[in-house]
Amino acid sequence: MQNRLVSFFLFFFVVLLNNQLNAETLVPLQIKSAEQIHTFHVEIAREQSDRANGLMFRQSLGFDQGMLFDFGAEQHVTMWMRNTSISLDMLFADEEGLIHTIATRTEPFSDKVIPGRKPTRYVLEIKGGRTNLAGIKPGDHLIIPEK
Repeated sequence: MQNRLVSFFLFFFVVLLNNQLNAETLVPLQIKSAEQIHTFHVEIAREQSDRANGLMFRQSLGFDQGMLFDFGAEQHVTMWMRNTSISLDMLFADEEGLIHTIATRTEPFSDKVIPGRKPTRYVLEIKGGRTNLAGIKPGDHLIIPEK
């Protein structure tokens, strides 16, 4: 029984370590709004496995941190919050980075489908409520980091 308990905690610890935003892999991403430019430091999820895991199991997210999902081409995209304990704002953008849909303060651990509503190439996930604080709205632009 003790070995199982040790194995469980070791597994849980490794999952947590592997799922924290790694400051060394973060790149700056800017959002240009009518009033100003907002800078976030994001991890980029380009591979299907990275997009599937997203921010699941993460316990914290910095005020100006997030994850940018790059789907490679515009398509109809839906997201969800399964195994995600942090409320997020999700910004859906087209090929040019034009933000067309924003889902704010998503519900942690929810399987509710969050649709992009229009063809989407990028989804930026940031801390829940952050878009309202910054005044970010549909029509603003993501300035995508170099690939």
